[in-house]
Amino acid sequence: MVFYAWFWISLRNIFTIQPAKSAQNTYFRSPENQPFYQFFLLKRITATQLFQLEPDRVLLDVRTPAEYAQGHVPGALNLPLFSDEERAEVGTLYKQVSPERAFLRGLDIAGAKMSWYVREAMRLAPGKKIAIHCWRGGQRSGSLATLLSFAGFDVEVLQGGYKAYRHHVLEHFSLRKSKFVVLGGKTGSGKTEILKQLAALGEQVIDLEKLANHKGSAFGALGEEPQPRVEQFENNLFAELEKMDHQRRIWVENESRSIGRVAIPAGFFEQFKAAPIVLLEVSFDERIRHLVEGYATFPKEELIESLVKITKRMGGNNVKEALEAFEDGKVEAATAVALNYYDKTYSHSTGQGNFSETIPLEVQKLDALDIASQLIILANEHGI
Repeated sequence: MVFYAWFWISLRNIFTIQPAKSAQNTYFRSPENQPFYQFFLLKRITATQLFQLEPDRVLLDVRTPAEYAQGHVPGALNLPLFSDEERAEVGTLYKQVSPERAFLRGLDIAGAKMSWYVREAMRLAPGKKIAIHCWRGGQRSGSLATLLSFAGFDVEVLQGGYKAYRHHVLEHFSLRKSKFVVLGGKTGSGKTEILKQLAALGEQVIDLEKLANHKGSAFGALGEEPQPRVEQFENNLFAELEKMDHQRRIWVENESRSIGRVAIPAGFFEQFKAAPIVLLEVSFDERIRHLVEGYATFPKEELIESLVKITKRMGGNNVKEALEAFEDGKVEAATAVALNYYDKTYSHSTGQGNFSETIPLEVQKLDALDIASQLIILANEHGI
């Protein structure tokens, strides 16, 4: 890494190197010579240890903003060694001109920003306790770790970088076994509200739709923040799983593999599709009432736009019927047309699971707290 080489040379010019007094002596006895060797003495942590950081230690991601936006460790802050444009410029020089020109341009960029790196790190981590990583735990993190250590920071470096973290995340979706209990029920059964009440009653809950910023249907993006990228969704899901006691049951809503534009990781998906499922049995009319109540606050134009998106799947005649009902102010009738379509798709989706046990729960009225209380009793009775 060009900045690392530059910083290394700078320190070599500043300090006089002395040999160690003994093989057992890790640090050189001359205090002013210690910073030069600090990179070799920095504490390295593994991806597993990353989840055991002290609360006051700030995780810094030194990759470019574009890399960070693609996916990052939840809670990590971005301290980019190069901006997106700077990295592209150096990379272009390397490929089209020569490595030497790229090296020199990298020195120009990084050298001019040396004080900024330190000031920005102080802003992000006022306590000066940090863990740091780049893509592979190599030269980018090594260079800034050395600089910030020299500036008085307590520094730990993630061995293998973000790549090692991602390997750990994806591997553990399959390897770690969890006691999932799936909450099922057709569209409009109030599952999201019930999950919230389960959590309020002390149950462990993974809310996949909340993590995805999407309710899972053609109307799922209404009222939601933009969806995370798939990689970030996986990272956020793993962070939630890290909080769980995997000896206790974990409630999760029955979902298809895709939630909007994100996909549930295969290992996680396979596990919960083989878990016991509690199926809420709610009348068609009660579900219409719940949906109309829940979506009444959204502009009619946005509802119509969402409906038009599924014309091909729902059928032109059905969409036309629903749209005409909307235009006539017959919201319940329009909802009924859409709900008939979603009932068919939900039956197909549920049939794809290999659930270990199916437990029905008949619901007369959608009272989320009351249903959550019933679910806990039912789960205890079935030993799940």
